[in-house]
Amino acid sequence: MAVIAVWQCDRDGAMFQNKKDADEHDKMLELAESISLLIEQNVVGVSEGVCEAIGLLLAKRREALAKACKGRPEALFEVEEGVVAAASADEADEVTNVLPLKSKG
Repeated sequence: MAVIAVWQCDRDGAMFQNKKDADEHDKMLELAESISLLIEQNVVGVSEGVCEAIGLLLAKRREALAKACKGRPEALFEVEEGVVAAASADEADEVTNVLPLKSKG
């Protein structure tokens, strides 16, 4: 029987084949948590679930968001390779109340 090493993220229990991917996923979840907390503290009336959904969305799209902040707002609407709107059915259920942004024009 072969032994396969896997790395598990502390935050959500996701399993990865290599440490780099596990660390990247953990950093993304940490950013999502920070964004969620920022929204909760500064926007009145937003539920915890919505804050978490927004935090995950922004953390997953952090590269496009950074480009948008640097003067390329259209980058938010470009599809990034490897970014999936809902990675799992569970995640899709959690964010059903978040509407997609539509571009003007």
